[in-house]
Amino acid sequence: MPALRELVAPAQCAVLTMECQRGIIGDLSAFTDLVAAARDGGVLSNGPRVIDAARAAGVRVVHCTAERRADGAGSVDNCRMLAGAAALHDAGGGIEEGTAGAELVPAFGPDPADIVMPRLNGLTPFTGTSLDQVVRNLGVTTVVAVGVSLNIGVLGLALSAVDLGYQVVVVADAVAGVPLDYGRRILDGTVSLLATVVETDELLAAWD
Repeated sequence: MPALRELVAPAQCAVLTMECQRGIIGDLSAFTDLVAAARDGGVLSNGPRVIDAARAAGVRVVHCTAERRADGAGSVDNCRMLAGAAALHDAGGGIEEGTAGAELVPAFGPDPADIVMPRLNGLTPFTGTSLDQVVRNLGVTTVVAVGVSLNIGVLGLALSAVDLGYQVVVVADAVAGVPLDYGRRILDGTVSLLATVVETDELLAAWD
């Protein structure tokens, strides 16, 4: 495997934030366990450090977000996770497009140079979006993942990215799952087989 500094060279790297939204891990979220995991696992503290350093180094930041239309069109509730999101939406909460819940947690941006890549359905950011085409057209060969959750979203991001030919770096102290210790087991037992796993300080040193 290439050295970390080579993997995350700014000309070929992008940071992908995964669902770092007010209605998911922020002040408007009904997912209290996930909010706690994001706080205790470092997503809310180290995630902004990663993207601030990325911008300073000339690394593109792409925010992978989940949204639902007001009428639910384009979304299919074909698993428990999506059905739960639909129920929350029907109750007047969640991540309806154009509402505060769909916005990024303020510490994440977006910065004017950032790209926001929403999806209306599914659980992973490369499915049902033009994410692959956009980052590939930017000359990206390595994606760096921060956000939630290790249970599904971050794991799916890593699997899809590897299948599409990207190198993947996952920032261990800027991702989280539920329960927190289970997320760590996914990171150690599965994600580590797909991605280069680093700490925030290691990554920032590679961009220094």
